[in-house]
Amino acid sequence: MTMIDNLESMLDKGKDNVLLRFSLGKAYLDQKDYSDAILHLKKALEFDTDYSAAWKLLGKAQMENQQQDEARKTLQHGVNVAREKGDIQAMREMQVALRRLDKK
Repeated sequence: MTMIDNLESMLDKGKDNVLLRFSLGKAYLDQKDYSDAILHLKKALEFDTDYSAAWKLLGKAQMENQQQDEARKTLQHGVNVAREKGDIQAMREMQVALRRLDKK
């Protein structure tokens, strides 16, 4: 059983929460399954709109999925969330991603 299978099994058993959705999003992103990554990361953000790491990964998944406009909106919002939380590292990483988008 893969990690995704284990996480999906937990979800099937009703253990839905922000960390599970974030972990699924990251696992799908690592597998280059961008659509499923986006789905789970958006769900993670429904649980916690201040989860700056989820904003960052969602923006990355959208970029990889050729959704540049959505990625830009996501990352800009994520920068604001991270700034308000004092999550400087995530803020900087999202700012770098935005600059990459601007170069395309």
